[in-house]
Amino acid sequence: CFNVTDSDPCPTCGSDQRDRTKICIVEQPQDILALEHTGVYKGLYHVLHGAISPTEGVGTDDIRIRELVNRLQGGSVKEVILGTNPNLEGEQTAMYLSRLISPLGIRVTRLARGLPFGTELEYADDVTLTRAIEGRQEV
Repeated sequence: CFNVTDSDPCPTCGSDQRDRTKICIVEQPQDILALEHTGVYKGLYHVLHGAISPTEGVGTDDIRIRELVNRLQGGSVKEVILGTNPNLEGEQTAMYLSRLISPLGIRVTRLARGLPFGTELEYADDVTLTRAIEGRQEV
């Protein structure tokens, strides 16, 4: 999974309690810690160690995409959750991965975005408000 640990696989992905049909793709190892802190996600992880950034000279060969594709070809993964950051580089990476993974017959989803808990609408930026409106759910 390319998490930074002293064991391979890492303790999270090596656990028998994890759902091996789901892989959440994140940019950095600390992103795993943030997701694990919620206690909600019970699948596996794949750390890219970066995001596609043409302006920084980071291309698809510079992050762990090839290893991800090799991992997905085993056939046991049914869903990939794109957990890249909600910025230009994260969006580019997510779109690239979506186009790469979808033809494999694997469901591709993206972490939801919207208003952080405890904020006031008047202080939210346009992109956040737009995504919150577009991603609204039934109650």
